Amino acid sequence: MLRTVIIVILILMLIGAIPLWPHSLAWGYGPSSILGTILIIILILWLLGKI
Repeated sequence: MLRTVIIVILILMLIGAIPLWPHSLAWGYGPSSILGTILIIILILWLLGKI
């Protein structure tokens, strides 16, 4: 159950980080960098068996 919730949240974050809308074009690489960091942390925790 927790994995499904995490996957859904990550997919929504990926969609939200794409700078396709006029208001998000000035954000630069900030949202995708934060999302990448979160993905790396989740990957490491998954590989260590903590999730």
